[in-house]
Amino acid sequence: MDAKTALKFAEENEAKFLSIRFTDLVGAMHHLTFPINQLDEGSFEDGFGFDASSLRGWAAINESDMLHMPDASRVFMDPFAEEPTVCMFADVVDPMTRETYALDPRAVAIRAEKYLKQTKLADCAYFGPEAEFFVFDSAEFHNDPHHASFKIDTDEGTWNSGRESSPAAGPNLGYRIRAKEGYVPMPPADSLADMRSHISLLLADVGIEVECHHHEVATAQCEIDFRFDTLLKTADNLQIFKYVVRNTAHQYGKAATFMPKPLYGDNGSGMHVHQSLWKGEQPLFAGDGYAGISEMARHYIGGLLKHAPALVAFAAPTVNSYKRLVPGYEAPVSLAYSARNRSAAVRIPMFSNKPHAKRVEFRPPDPSCNPYLAFPAMLMAGLDGIQNKIEPGDPVERDIYDLTKEQLKEMRQLPGSLDAALDALEQDHEFLLRGDVFSRQLIERHIEYKRDEEIEPLRMRPHPMEFGMYFDV
Repeated sequence: MDAKTALKFAEENEAKFLSIRFTDLVGAMHHLTFPINQLDEGSFEDGFGFDASSLRGWAAINESDMLHMPDASRVFMDPFAEEPTVCMFADVVDPMTRETYALDPRAVAIRAEKYLKQTKLADCAYFGPEAEFFVFDSAEFHNDPHHASFKIDTDEGTWNSGRESSPAAGPNLGYRIRAKEGYVPMPPADSLADMRSHISLLLADVGIEVECHHHEVATAQCEIDFRFDTLLKTADNLQIFKYVVRNTAHQYGKAATFMPKPLYGDNGSGMHVHQSLWKGEQPLFAGDGYAGISEMARHYIGGLLKHAPALVAFAAPTVNSYKRLVPGYEAPVSLAYSARNRSAAVRIPMFSNKPHAKRVEFRPPDPSCNPYLAFPAMLMAGLDGIQNKIEPGDPVERDIYDLTKEQLKEMRQLPGSLDAALDALEQDHEFLLRGDVFSRQLIERHIEYKRDEEIEPLRMRPHPMEFGMYFDV
């Protein structure tokens, strides 16, 4: 769409309000709402003013005035608003210079696509994420100075196996999913199938094509796969996807979360990201090499593996992410690649030998990431691999989780904590600066925010487990 067709779309859908959507540095989507009469063709040039100083990781109070510039290329009707509301993504610009705001994550994705074309290696990068999520019946948590706890509950949970039937809680009918055994069961054990179908229909209404949905391995864990698209469009779609999932669950009286590891002893939520490069109608990752990939794809994998410790600072960007990235829960921690082998950090899916289906799958990311930063970071790592012909080494066909400690020592590992991942990013970020895709300011702000606002508060707070371990010392 352009400005005229976006306005026509709003008129045809009898929109009464405009919701401007944008994403902060951490990855949370926000919105401002205007009566529809505030939107005209001039709005796409003049923008909408807002205060950026109250958003996490953004402007200081003395530089708070910013402009939202609506992007007419991605317009949809809000499926949850009581009054007809048209939604548009917006880019953030400085009102004084009219330049893109340096800390706007969406601008990074735009620059990444521009840089890819400038390299002449490819015209287009396609991304397809598999964002897993949990659905709970209730979620309680408290973090007071003298009281810290959390409690989550779901009828699918094994922890309800001893629950007695009652008028308040309802009957205990016994169909439950065992820990780490929840992959694609049938209802009634899979109690979330109808909700996933409802989500899928709503996603179609907002322009996202669902390919499959199913229950995942963990208790009360779901996956809804939607069709790949270009880097920027997929990042936009992932933000819409999260919005639809959360609000549909809310309508069902449930809580959906993309937190990577909410359950101890069960699998966490990952977000495997499928990637491929194309030039025109020509897929560039298909070839006659290992697993049917091209030399370009092999070098792209080499770049992903080389820079993986730094990449996860954006792709697995929470302290909680590293409670998922541990051996034994289908989360990759060893930096290897393979065809079919899901214990490797990079997998080459073998569902089809058709050239257009050939892609690589980077498995360390999780859905807590900001896609406008994580996707460009992966692309830049892959491009560095192609430009410098980085070899990924030999593929690993064995189950990495069954390797001995001695064998594992010979294999590079992902960082074991967010702090270590940020250290890696500090040491290895030059590849992100090419083409001005990332800026040093943004990288430094990301590192500063994560350390000051996430790592340090958790480091200083006593954990409930510590009372059991140390109270009687």
